[in-house]
Amino acid sequence: MNFAPLPSVDVASVPADGLVLDVREDDEWAAGHVEGALHIPMSDFVARFGEVTEAVAEGRRAYVMCRVGGRSAQVTQYLVQQGIDAVNIDGGMQAWDSAGRPMTTDNGTPAFVL
Repeated sequence: MNFAPLPSVDVASVPADGLVLDVREDDEWAAGHVEGALHIPMSDFVARFGEVTEAVAEGRRAYVMCRVGGRSAQVTQYLVQQGIDAVNIDGGMQAWDSAGRPMTTDNGTPAFVL
């Protein structure tokens, strides 16, 4: 059985207004995340799938992110199989942070990648 290559982009290719879907766990999200990202932990993903379909309803591409790219690759593959335009962010939050892309926290503390 042949699988299509997983669509992926580097952090520099994610538009500032892109829909970032963060699939990390709550403690990772709390440490630091992309402002405006949609946070649905991989462990909750199937139960909260409707939130994703709502977010991409306007034909938006989902940029899927985790810490380094493993969990987000699995979620991206699932989304693509559901017919959703999704791409994995290579290197995840670690690459995002290294590239100097902005991060935020919900409580105002300095953001970091857990």
